[in-house]
Formats: sequence, structure tokens, C-alpha cells
Amino acid sequence: MNRDDLTREGAAPLQKDDETYRRELSDIQYQVTRHAATERPFTGQYWDHTERGVYDCVCCGTPLFESDTKFDAGCGWPSYFKPINGEVIAEKTDRAHGMLRIEVQCKNCGAHLGHVFEDGPAPTGLRYCINSAALQFEPK
Repeated sequence: MNRDDLTREGAAPLQKDDETYRRELSDIQYQVTRHAATERPFTGQYWDHTERGVYDCVCCGTPLFESDTKFDAGCGWPSYFKPINGEVIAEKTDRAHGMLRIEVQCKNCGAHLGHVFEDGPAPTGLRYCINSAALQFEPK
């Protein structure tokens, strides 16, 4: 299984206006999802969260990751080895801060979620490193 099986290129954003995002989101949620900020490691609500359920996009409610794909990568951010399906994540080349990375966004609304790396566990070998501030949790 490779990353192309799990994600599709480009987001087709269903966006609200900036004023609405500012009103509905906390400051850290707004900065992370709308301006691609990164929360400090080991500070987010879900980095060590182990309850069973689904992690949704905080901006639009799209289900993104299931708890049974979450693992402890030791990096201080929630990490998953695959999204809930191949239709919810968009990828974008990110050259910010002098690095070459793959940014992941919510395919539905364009929210910045985090990045994907090729150092994850089987069966995908991928690590979706996601900001807690980009997520809301729906218990099962």
C-alpha cells in the first residue's frame, strides 16, 4: 500500500469566510488550520489520547482518522498510519522553513492538518503527524 492509495491530490475547499473561522475556532485552531501554524509538541489535546472513536476536522466535521490507526510515534503529535478513506485528505508540497515535506489538508474545507512522513508502521509505512488543534474527537 502506498500514499497514493490513501490520498488524492489537491483540495476542493468548501470554505467559510475568514470572519466565521475566527468566530468559531479558538486562536490555536484558527492559526493551525487557516495559517498552517504548528502547535508545540506534547501540548495538544490528543497527542496521548487513547479513547476509541473518530477524529474529525475541527473546521467542517469531516471524519479523518479512526482511533485504531493511531499510534505513539514519540513525536508529541497525534500520529496515524492511514486516513479513514482515500477521499478525505489532500496533499500539497510544503517547502516552508527550508524543508521539503508533504502537507496534509482536509479535502473538504482545505484546513491545514499537519504532514505525512514515510517512517510509519505497517501496513502503510506512513505517519500522518497531525496537530491536535485541527481535530475534534467523536467517541464510539
